[in-house]
Amino acid sequence: MKKLLTVTTLTLAAMTAGTAAQAEEFSVVGSWSSLPLHKQFETPFWTKTLSEVSGGDMTANLTTHDQMGVASGDVFRLLGQGVYDVAMTVGDYAVADSAPLEGLDVPLIATDADTARKMVEAARPMVDDIFRDVFNSKVLAIAPYPPQVVFCNAEVASLDDLKGKKIRASGRMTAKFLEALGAEGVNISFGEVPGSLQRGVIDCAVTGAGSGYNAGWWEVSTHLMTLPLGGWDPVVTAINMDKWNSLSDAQKTTLETAVKEKFEEPAWATAQDALENDIACLTGEGECTYGEARNLVLVRASEADSQKAREVLISKVLPDWAERAGAEWTKRWSETVGQVTGVEIK
Repeated sequence: MKKLLTVTTLTLAAMTAGTAAQAEEFSVVGSWSSLPLHKQFETPFWTKTLSEVSGGDMTANLTTHDQMGVASGDVFRLLGQGVYDVAMTVGDYAVADSAPLEGLDVPLIATDADTARKMVEAARPMVDDIFRDVFNSKVLAIAPYPPQVVFCNAEVASLDDLKGKKIRASGRMTAKFLEALGAEGVNISFGEVPGSLQRGVIDCAVTGAGSGYNAGWWEVSTHLMTLPLGGWDPVVTAINMDKWNSLSDAQKTTLETAVKEKFEEPAWATAQDALENDIACLTGEGECTYGEARNLVLVRASEADSQKAREVLISKVLPDWAERAGAEWTKRWSETVGQVTGVEIK
């Protein structure tokens, strides 16, 4: 009997060791460490939720690209090379490697979270193909930052007042849009914006309202224009394709389901309310539920501003992108994103 128990104990130990050997610990690089998406959704998912839903079979070691000192434009390049397993950052940061990727985040055609999500879902097959072919990666999720609005350290009252101003854009298509308005699009990283506004290197900068609040842009700005000139700045979460292929079918299913239900869905569910609260926190107009309200001058778009912006987008910005992206990608965009938003590229 003692011999039998010894053999059984050794067998169980071997089985446990085999299970442990198959457990995965992902090296994960999150988006900006100071911003709500990372704090509220990325951190709890990768540090706690994934382990819980997988029964400890999958865990993660999480940092962010800014904590690592990795340039935002290099995040997905390094992911494709296998420097880490999973990464997430703004899709617009990677458009230098893929002009078609700009089609994920077109400004001004989604003024609410529901429309923005329909755009993203329509664009998802395109984004999947781009990440597979360009970044050797598989897309797991696309989650929103709030709409990209305009912080100015100058007096502005309408869209026409942006003409002649130096403005930090949140993406290439936004920069093209600003240039079409007669402004000068300036390429400055998110972290350099406060100092640049303070020194007068730029007059305005585009980012999400919540991002600007958490990063203290209200300290160096006077006006907030809420027309979504920069789209919704979707954040793509992707896994290195070689790492993905190494997972078991069960692990793949668990990971995809968990990311969708426990990360992507909750992020979208709060997007619209987050915008309204962020504006209240920045301007003091309304209730700020998570911090001290500031006093930026709120500049809401007039009907004339909205019409002009859309005309510029359709007549100049989208045709410019179509020329750079090529006919095949333009056709795919028109048949997907264009269909759900009612926007035609001329």
